[in-house]
Amino acid sequence: MTLDPIHVDAIARLAGSVADSVDDSDHDDVAETVWESWLDPLTDARGRTVVEPLGEQQRARVAIDDIALAERPFPTVHGIDSGTINPTSFKNGLVLDLAHAAMAVDPSDLSIHRARTIVATVHTNDRTRSLDSDWVSIDEGHSQRRVIRAPQVNRYAEAVVHALSLYLAEGHHARKHANTVEDLLLLDGPLYPKEILTWRDRNPELDALTYEARPKNVLKNYVRLVERFVEEGTPIAGFVKNPSARVITGALADKEVGFDAPWPDDTGFFTRLLEQQVDDTGSAVEAEPGANRRTDELTVTSWFISRGGPDGAMAADGDALGVERTLEPECYEVTFFVIYDPRTDLCYKVEAPYAVSRDPETRQQLQTQILSEVAAERGPPTAVDKADELAKISASEKAALRRKFETILHSEQQSTHDKRRWGDEY
Repeated sequence: MTLDPIHVDAIARLAGSVADSVDDSDHDDVAETVWESWLDPLTDARGRTVVEPLGEQQRARVAIDDIALAERPFPTVHGIDSGTINPTSFKNGLVLDLAHAAMAVDPSDLSIHRARTIVATVHTNDRTRSLDSDWVSIDEGHSQRRVIRAPQVNRYAEAVVHALSLYLAEGHHARKHANTVEDLLLLDGPLYPKEILTWRDRNPELDALTYEARPKNVLKNYVRLVERFVEEGTPIAGFVKNPSARVITGALADKEVGFDAPWPDDTGFFTRLLEQQVDDTGSAVEAEPGANRRTDELTVTSWFISRGGPDGAMAADGDALGVERTLEPECYEVTFFVIYDPRTDLCYKVEAPYAVSRDPETRQQLQTQILSEVAAERGPPTAVDKADELAKISASEKAALRRKFETILHSEQQSTHDKRRWGDEY
């Protein structure tokens, strides 16, 4: 403990002064107003529809014990994820990240779990070096690896190598092993490579980079993946564990609606909207935050279509970064619903292409399946959790891989004080 009691008391007083200036007693009313009055449809400052209901707009609540035991529509569920060592800079000027993708299935199938896709993305200012390679088979043909060169950027090299490695590995692996999926494929994360699709709004240099061959080819994998599953009639969806979209709150901030959205992102809005409180006991003792939360039911929204923020690129009127789309443009639009789990005080977002979710029966099946799994697992569906474990690169493995790169590249990692202090956790 580095703080003396007097410091702790001072911090508590500081927090008290902040609390006195923040009143969230009307946030429930604000959330209800947004839900009832602004989402059917929600338009941005230019009058473009960014969110609208798909089917009837409603909220539902289900008893956790009941839905956990409900019959699930999909007998097998495949999950896919990709993990990285995190961007690493070397003294010779190289910036590198390595991603490792894996697919899991519930019930388990070890032959599917064995297959991996490994991608290393390298950024260098030395334009004379040829770094790209074709796909190389390893592990008796069960896995593949590849090295690619990142497009030239003056800044953001670390963000670029990370996103390209992560999404190329995941998208390629998903396409490579799509033939093993029988009933449902869940991506661990969004339906499309959102990190790349946000480049256009972050910086002019990244905006220009978005339309280069590498980012377009990464998105192309996801577009072709959606097309394959739609043509085969097999549902595909993304399970977003940490949703951070600002489509709704951003549009509200741009409009003259009489109040500012009090939440930093859409998750804050949905949490307020879906959280349930037990009846007030009238106790004079102030309850701890969350003490009155009802925890025996999951709450869920109906489906919505999203055309704002990074989802705008895949809207019917979006350009998909120039990637050719063989289905009708609206088939690729992002649709979603939100689940709130009061036991963990977490919101999850489930995304699916409109070509999948436009069928009311499929929408209901996806909601039933995922609600049941979240209720039973107290978290992500089993296939998603398994894929996360398979694709994860541990701290010790990251350190070992970086040391191997130092040897192969004949160059040390570029050290920083934070890396020295925090080691492999940084």
